[in-house]
Amino acid sequence: MFKIVTTGQGLLTRKTNHLYAAHKIISDQQLIKRFLSNVSKQTSIEKNSSMEKFDLPKRLQGSAPSVWNEYIALAMQYKPLNLGQGFPDDAAPEYVTNALADIAKDENPLLHQYTRGFGHMRLVQAISKLYSNLLHRELNPLTDILITSGAYEALYSSIMGHVDEDDEVIIIEPFFDCYEPMVKMAGGKPRFIPLKPTKTEGIISSADWVLDGEELKKLFNEKTKMIILNTPHNPIGKVFKPDELEIVANLCKQWNVLCLSDEVYEWMVYDGNEHIRICTLPGMWERTITIGSAGKTFSVTGWKIGWAYGPSNLIRNLQMIHQNSVYTCPTPLQEAVARSFELELNRLNSPECYFHSLPVELREKRDFMARFLKESGMKPTIPEGGYFMLADWTNLEKKIDMNSEPDKYRDYRFTKWMTKNMGLQGIPPSAFYSESHKKLGENFVRYCFIKKQENLEKAAQLLNKWKN
Repeated sequence: MFKIVTTGQGLLTRKTNHLYAAHKIISDQQLIKRFLSNVSKQTSIEKNSSMEKFDLPKRLQGSAPSVWNEYIALAMQYKPLNLGQGFPDDAAPEYVTNALADIAKDENPLLHQYTRGFGHMRLVQAISKLYSNLLHRELNPLTDILITSGAYEALYSSIMGHVDEDDEVIIIEPFFDCYEPMVKMAGGKPRFIPLKPTKTEGIISSADWVLDGEELKKLFNEKTKMIILNTPHNPIGKVFKPDELEIVANLCKQWNVLCLSDEVYEWMVYDGNEHIRICTLPGMWERTITIGSAGKTFSVTGWKIGWAYGPSNLIRNLQMIHQNSVYTCPTPLQEAVARSFELELNRLNSPECYFHSLPVELREKRDFMARFLKESGMKPTIPEGGYFMLADWTNLEKKIDMNSEPDKYRDYRFTKWMTKNMGLQGIPPSAFYSESHKKLGENFVRYCFIKKQENLEKAAQLLNKWKN
């Protein structure tokens, strides 16, 4: 009745059973791992799918942190002498800052409350008085002028208010880096044309950087909604001449195109050059929006007060964007800018007027910077306006380790090496070109000369020490 097995058979049977059990455990563990892996993958897929819902919307696809975010962080880390960013490091005019201090203590409580959404009355009246005189045309302060959160918002409201899906917008390169993303956000299609230098040796002026007229003509068509003009130009410093403006104006009239004229450096013009507002050319008032800046005009960039002016039917579109985003700008700042304008309007034709004394001061700084950049081995472009200077740095290439930085574009590698190793920061101009034209800016660096003289002298000393 009982099956008898030998000891060897029993051991063999037990070992076989143990091996089977072990194999089963391993198999079970593998199944569990596979299950957990599949669950993890599925969860990841579901999570990614869920997170895609909160990715950048289509109108912002392709956007990336700007050159300013990157280089401000670099400056904070390495603490170089910063000649990159375009702001004064000296005190603003005393009457401008005193105006704001007086407003802070003013007994009128309404100076600290909301003001008119499209512009504080005292400020739009002052701006109307100024430009009505300059344009020989009466500007209605209520309908022809919009006060914005800096010239930046004036650009944004102009582009968002006028550019529709698939409209083409012509952008002259190099350009202030917000132009392109703003056009794309509006659904428009940027079309680019570069200013190119006609000479590369000897004394090079910003006037030597020109547009190809035939190339420009080819960009205009039935889909063209807008061209963005910047004069005086950032970063080259070019002040567009009458014949150059006439080419742009005639094409705008021929194709019924809007001109967005960024003129924030309007008062900073040198060597007898004249800033001509394109809206004053025949047939251009009705198709031009002009942008200005209190930050540039009064050397208070942190106040972020700007404006746009033009015919009421064009400004209305900007008002619609502004009222549904910014709504209104800070009342105390607008009041202070208004008081500053009123003071300058009373001495507009006098040498003491800040609009005239500032370019005299800046010309000396410009010339000083051009000298020390040339002495260091660079080839500067002498600007006719604005407060930036481009310089070709390629003669210095052998003195630096271009492989120490991983960036794609050479001007980024040069400026980062200089920031980290020399303690001098500039801005890479390729940031101001479209992707297909970035190589046009790689051999240059942009420096700002609206800085204290002592800081310009420190920059000269740094470069001279490095050279020797």
